[in-house]
Order: sequence, then structure tokens, then C-alpha cells
Amino acid sequence: MNYPLTFRFKLIALTPQIYVEDAAGNQVCYVKQKMFRFREKVEVYTNDTRTQLLATIEADRILDWSARYTFRDARGNEIGAVGRRGMKSLWRAHYEVFAPGSKEIAFLIREENPGAKLMDGFIGEIPVVGMFSGFMFHPRYLASRPDTTPVLRLTKQSALFEGRFELVQVNAADEGEQTALMLSFLMMNLLERKRG
Repeated sequence: MNYPLTFRFKLIALTPQIYVEDAAGNQVCYVKQKMFRFREKVEVYTNDTRTQLLATIEADRILDWSARYTFRDARGNEIGAVGRRGMKSLWRAHYEVFAPGSKEIAFLIREENPGAKLMDGFIGEIPVVGMFSGFMFHPRYLASRPDTTPVLRLTKQSALFEGRFELVQVNAADEGEQTALMLSFLMMNLLERKRG
């Protein structure tokens, strides 16, 4: 992948939409989450025409408290999974990324500055002033291996009428790991948006 990747969210939309572009401005993938599903299932396409499916992300249960979200490629093969740690995620986002078909933790995603997300969510709810909260607070999330070697960092960027995040590579990872981490960050963003 050609880093940094940019995640753009439409803020004024009935259903969450995410556009992911690489450093050259090429579309890497597109997500449009469907409404009114009992069990979360997200379809990831190669672009916003939605003609070619890249992957699906499906929850293992209806409630998202400590749920595990499995990634499958277009042929249905498992390429990894991500799960949010229930109690550990109340104050600071904490996710575990699993290797395909395994309970072995391949990566940990942790929020680096939980106070920034708290203030961003709080100020964002104030009428008029909330429009500018995206310029003041920038939550950061770090994906690292179990031995604490950092791999990727997702940082919120300043933006007015959309949510914008930048994913940068800190250390090397193979293509399969990069894909699983990108899908983990996509799902994490969808879940964290619900939390505020």
C-alpha cells in the first residue's frame, strides 16, 4: 500500500460512508454501512461504484459488547478478525486483531490520547461550536505487535464538513497484515463513531 492512507467520512449522510485513498489520491476501498441490521455486516468495495467486493466484515453476535468481527475476502476466505475489549474499552479504545482462523493475537490497537477523543465528542455536541471541534482535538490510535513494536498509526486530521483520518506506516508489515489492519481500523472507526 502507498502510505499514508486517508480515511474520509461523510458527516451528513443517513448511513456511514468511508472513502479510503492512498498517497497518490487513488481510491483503495469504499464502505457504505447498511442500516437496520440485527447483526453487524459491513461490505468493503474496491471503489464507490460498488461493482467489485473487496471484503466483508461480520460480527459474531448481535450486541457489539466484546464482539469479534471477522474479515473475509471476496471468495469467503477468512483473512483475520478484530475484537473490542469490553471493560478495557470504556475509557480508552482497546482492540485486538487476530490472525486468520486463530485466537492468537497478532496486533493490539490502543488509543494513545483518550482525553482528546473525550473532548472531541463533548465539544462536538455543542451547537455551532461543535462544527469546529475537528480543528482542535485529534485522537490517535496505534497498532502494535504483542511485543509492543508499533506498525501503523491512525490520527484524526482537521476537517470541516467531513471526518478525516490519516493512516501512516511506522514499521514494516506484510501485505496480508496491512490489509487486516486497514480493515480493523475501518471497523474500529465505525464502532468508535457510535460511542462519540
